[in-house]
Amino acid sequence: MLRADGGLAGPSHVLQGAEAVAGQALLWARVDLTIRRALVNGAVGAVAFRKGKPFSVGAMTIKNGKIVEIDFLVDAERIAQLDLAVLDE
Repeated sequence: MLRADGGLAGPSHVLQGAEAVAGQALLWARVDLTIRRALVNGAVGAVAFRKGKPFSVGAMTIKNGKIVEIDFLVDAERIAQLDLAVLDE
């Protein structure tokens, strides 16, 4: 399951099933994003940067070694309010 929260700036949506989620990932793979591991409000996550600015914040739920849920926040105003700590590579 993938949930993306676009906030007031854009649409929010939910996708279910490995094929649908993988298709969405392939779509976003074409966008010039830089992904960095991060602490997001104290929890492990990832931040995608576009043109040097945070574009989205993501978190994954893993069960039995498989990703079962992915949550993204793509609302620039709300992302600016988060306490993000990008981790070194």
